[in-house]
Amino acid sequence: MSRRAFLGTAAGMAAASLLARESPASSRPRRLKVGLASYTLRKFSLDQAIDMCRAMDVHSITLKDVHLPMTATPDEIRAAVGKLGAAGIKLMGGGVIYMKNDEAAVRKAFDYAKTAGFPLIVGAPDPDAVPLVERFVREYDIPLAIHNHGPEDKAYPAPLDALKLIKDRDRRLGLCMDVGHTVRAGADPVRTVAEVGDRLMDLHVKDLRAASSESQVEVGKGIVDFPGLVRALHQRSFAGHVALEYEINEDHPEVGIRESLAYLRGVVDAVEAV
Repeated sequence: MSRRAFLGTAAGMAAASLLARESPASSRPRRLKVGLASYTLRKFSLDQAIDMCRAMDVHSITLKDVHLPMTATPDEIRAAVGKLGAAGIKLMGGGVIYMKNDEAAVRKAFDYAKTAGFPLIVGAPDPDAVPLVERFVREYDIPLAIHNHGPEDKAYPAPLDALKLIKDRDRRLGLCMDVGHTVRAGADPVRTVAEVGDRLMDLHVKDLRAASSESQVEVGKGIVDFPGLVRALHQRSFAGHVALEYEINEDHPEVGIRESLAYLRGVVDAVEAV
């Protein structure tokens, strides 16, 4: 078996990740930015979440409003974001932010994002709000990535469903592929990377034992082809956030987060070493 073929197996990935961690190459920054979606730590305060990220060597995060409320004052928002910077954690964006076709509400969301300094809004606008959202994307020059939520989501079950609404619109309108929800919607995340091209701006990562909402497991233990997904992202020089969104064991998620991040980082190291 060739080295490249061996890396396609689970055993190959595990072995390669160990070798990568033991080699000088592992000290180089990863091209793919593996971090955390703060919804993972929704039962904890922002200060607790920051301490947990530092303990788990997490250096990038997408904030959910549970950690940065949209009702906060501008000073409170800036103070919260300042805590991330002081801890060496890069803010990759905020969301998921839901948006109705309401100009005042959408402007409030974009003002919040501007104050926080989000480089990206992860959003779920109602389909009839997309033209309004596009106008604000242009006005504020803040990209927005539409997040898919699986078969229960009548508007955006999979990324391609969102792509249909934005493919002829401003290039700053893109997609946040939720990997687990994409699988539950019957789509292939690896193929989706190629199908959506540069409209893919962000990922929320989870793994599943089966294509159902109650089957989430630690990343690497389920049915998602993460070696294939990471290869696809690497081949297209994906520059967005690969954010772990670990939704189970919400009161005590640390072990599962560590295990999931270790697997993801190992796969990225193996792919980038080839």
